[in-house]
Amino acid sequence: MIKTRKSIAKKFKVTATGKVLRRTPGKRHFLRNKTTKQKRSMSKDKPAAPGVVRFVKIGCPSLF
Repeated sequence: MIKTRKSIAKKFKVTATGKVLRRTPGKRHFLRNKTTKQKRSMSKDKPAAPGVVRFVKIGCPSLF
């Protein structure tokens, strides 16, 4: 059995259909300079790139 890479497991989420989601960066500080629309779109999870999905599957086999 392969160990899970906890750093990967904390940064990505796998949906029931198998899609890998990531958090949007930029929602920690300097929020006064960003528009409400930007902040709202940052609060939603985005799908991860196909190249990143490959590393998530290798690093976290327990998520799939």
